[in-house]
Amino acid sequence: MADTAPPPPRIPPPITDASRAFWTGGADGQLLIQRCDACDRWIHPPEGACPHCGGGLIAAPVSGKGTIFTFTVNRHQYHPDVPPPYVVAIVELGEQPGLRFTTNIVNCDHDTLQIGAPVRVVFERAGEAWVPVFEPDA
Repeated sequence: MADTAPPPPRIPPPITDASRAFWTGGADGQLLIQRCDACDRWIHPPEGACPHCGGGLIAAPVSGKGTIFTFTVNRHQYHPDVPPPYVVAIVELGEQPGLRFTTNIVNCDHDTLQIGAPVRVVFERAGEAWVPVFEPDA
């Protein structure tokens, strides 16, 4: 069954100096992920320094395209403002193997999703933040 209802309001995430670019880049349609200026690795979640080499991090745009690494369809109502069903997924971005984060898959038929399916980022507003969620990328 396709998800045709408007998305429920998102709870704004806490924004820190390290995470500000990630949470606000969606205002300009960009998914901003930290990249080490010394070893060139993408780093997520946002940190203060590169955990691999200690180098400085800068927020840089990524393509916003990836694949579903794993997912589950939640069918239980855990919060009164968030009606089920909804998809909780780990998406792996195409820029680097292992560059993954937890998100929601939206604008899809929950029953036809598959691991490995291509997805692209879209953003949902939550206060000052623009939460990156993903939809199927045909």
